[in-house]
Amino acid sequence: MAEELRQAIGTFVRVIREETATERSAQSETLGLLAREGAMNVAALAQRRRVTHQTMRVVVAQLVADGLVERSADSADRRSWQLSLSRAGRAQVLRDRGTRAARIGTLIGTTLSMAERKQLRTAIGLLERLSAAAVD
Repeated sequence: MAEELRQAIGTFVRVIREETATERSAQSETLGLLAREGAMNVAALAQRRRVTHQTMRVVVAQLVADGLVERSADSADRRSWQLSLSRAGRAQVLRDRGTRAARIGTLIGTTLSMAERKQLRTAIGLLERLSAAAVD
């Protein structure tokens, strides 16, 4: 069951990203992390994304150059920068999430019966419980 769940979720995420042209990339994953968890420095971003500090510096440099992330002085460490979404970065994250949510909503509405929608609501709760247990 575990492998079937992993495959089903992975396939669903890939299909939705492909259909909505919101492909996963190091940049999009980093923007999403900043949107969910707020400002942090490069070291924290690298640790959370499980990449090297150098790799994250390259990703952040591109996001800053694209105007999607802003740097500000880190009051706890003057050698470091706090990174946060710019207005344009936040808009991109919201646009991509909205596009994916709209597509998923359409699929739910056109594919699932009312009984299946209730089952899906229950499944969402179960997935949230599994996610919370995995973090603990």
